[in-house]
Amino acid sequence: MYTIAKWTVEDYHKMIEADILSDRKVELILGEILEMSPESPWHHFINLTVADYLRSLLGQQIVVSEAHPITLSDSEPEPDIAIVRSPNTLYINRHPYPEDIYWLIEISDSTLTKDLGIKKQTYALAKIPEYWVINLQQKVLKVFQNPQEDYYQIETEYTEGFICPLAFPSIKISLKKLLGYES
Repeated sequence: MYTIAKWTVEDYHKMIEADILSDRKVELILGEILEMSPESPWHHFINLTVADYLRSLLGQQIVVSEAHPITLSDSEPEPDIAIVRSPNTLYINRHPYPEDIYWLIEISDSTLTKDLGIKKQTYALAKIPEYWVINLQQKVLKVFQNPQEDYYQIETEYTEGFICPLAFPSIKISLKKLLGYES
């Protein structure tokens, strides 16, 4: 039997600084460096649409970060969308930490297994209060809330209507916009 060597966030940053990973699209998840899936045009379109929509609803209250790293204890994933504390100057010398994050969104077509598996576990372990997965294949939004150890105690699916994020309960977000029915 053997043990897989785990990388720390510090190790990962050193590899980035040394240009070791420059030709690869990767992210650090639970101490392992994982290849990221290529992005389809539809995925890219939904990402742009949702990010712009959230900016229009929430304005200067938040920063919408698109496909950029967040720093967790043993991971540095790049969620499709991270809704984090403003102002953006907080992130001049660092990526957002868990305490900066209101909620995260992954847009899934070919990555559904990863997003509902290791990504969900990683975000729960980091105590990210809310995690959304936009399932492009089934046109459903999966919402995970109340992290407890490595899972979320509350899991809800939405296909229509509006949703209010935990951090901004007075903001109504249209499922038609999130699921690509309206641009």
